[in-house]
Amino acid sequence: MDSFILTLSCPDRPGIVHAVTAFLVQQNLNIIDSSQFGDPTSQRFFMRVHFKAESNQQPSAESLRNAFQSTASSLSMDFQVVPAAQKTRVLIMVSKIGHCLNDLLFRQSSGQLAIEIPLIVSNHPEFASLAATYKIPFVHLPVTAETKQQQEAQVLELIREHNIDLVVLARYMQVLSPTLCEAMSGRIINIHHSFLPSFKGAKPYHQAYDRGVKIIGATAHFVTSDLDEGPIIEQNVVRVNHAMSPKELTHAGSNVESNVLATAVKYVTERRVLLNGHKTVVFN
Repeated sequence: MDSFILTLSCPDRPGIVHAVTAFLVQQNLNIIDSSQFGDPTSQRFFMRVHFKAESNQQPSAESLRNAFQSTASSLSMDFQVVPAAQKTRVLIMVSKIGHCLNDLLFRQSSGQLAIEIPLIVSNHPEFASLAATYKIPFVHLPVTAETKQQQEAQVLELIREHNIDLVVLARYMQVLSPTLCEAMSGRIINIHHSFLPSFKGAKPYHQAYDRGVKIIGATAHFVTSDLDEGPIIEQNVVRVNHAMSPKELTHAGSNVESNVLATAVKYVTERRVLLNGHKTVVFN
């Protein structure tokens, strides 16, 4: 059966759920699951509805969007309707540290992530053979301070050429320019190798070691032009102790990074993440 996901946000007020469910009833559509949240701070309402058509119906996402438009306009909604089976096209970018890349490729190939990966881009050549193992094109785009603008222009061209929906920075150790951040606003995920907002910048595990921390973690967030300040999607931690070296902390942290990034990609590509200013609403 055809099923779809409706996501929406709008100013909070009485009657929103009633309006959405009334539309679904009118269209003879059945709710599979539904989640909603009214934020008392931003005064906005957020909703995700997974619904299906009856077996004798074959509506398109476009026809449903058109039919829902009057309801959305009356409530000042921002909304999307997409087929639940529609796979997100993901461009992965990586540098010289490959555990997150390897994890994402395995999860995608084994069906744990319902995404398509048309290509991998790197500023270093190290993981070309790994990409070849999964039969995914690998594009090596070296970058220096002098060539950054031209390199990012090439990235944007690849995004357009391959109809990329989402960019995932799997330990891509380059700061993206405001131009690229704005062009893909809300569509770039980064994994930060610490539990933001603590220990920003270089060598966070060494900073953690110097401070004698008892937990370390990782943070997946949307990328903005403000370094490491984008809306947080997912975080997790692991316990450590005083006997662990920076190298051991790094190994422990790499496992957390892989899991956190994969979880964030899963939530975003299942349309479970809605932007709420500088925060997110995650229906997980």
